[in-house]
Amino acid sequence: MRRVAVFGNAGGGKSTLARRLAQLTGLPLYAVDRMQYRDGGAEVPEHEFLTAHAELLARDAWIIDGFGSIDTTWARFAQADTLVHVDLPLIVHAWWVTKRLLKGLFVAPEGWPKGSPILRSSLNSYAVLWPCHRALTPRYRQLVAQAAASKRVHHLRSAGDIRALLEAVAQEHAGSRGA
Repeated sequence: MRRVAVFGNAGGGKSTLARRLAQLTGLPLYAVDRMQYRDGGAEVPEHEFLTAHAELLARDAWIIDGFGSIDTTWARFAQADTLVHVDLPLIVHAWWVTKRLLKGLFVAPEGWPKGSPILRSSLNSYAVLWPCHRALTPRYRQLVAQAAASKRVHHLRSAGDIRALLEAVAQEHAGSRGA
């Protein structure tokens, strides 16, 4: 586990999971949203984002959380040795977007660019839930099924699956530190 792509529909807890994986493994964490947006929510010019993304993929170790675009996402999958697909029921994704929105009214979401517009971002998350579920989720599922032969793959379908992955990684890395 040296290059980890964490992906899935909006509101699935990908960023929280990626942060925890980074803590457990010591791998550097990169959030696509932080690469695509400046503080305050302004978009980074596309050529700047694409250059930074390509440079990141060339590194030896990373955890990358987020989407970006179809092209950058699939480039990440090709370079990753570990794929973590957060694939919760659609209603859970929607509920977790709502929880993030409500909490974000009082505390900025961890890892988001400073001054990010929580309401606009949440509305965008709601807007992508169904299209992602309908169009991308089947492609993600096919990807993880095919990649299982050549990559470490984690297809997480519940909060319990997320906890189990974190526990397994914690045990794996505790054992490697103790050896």
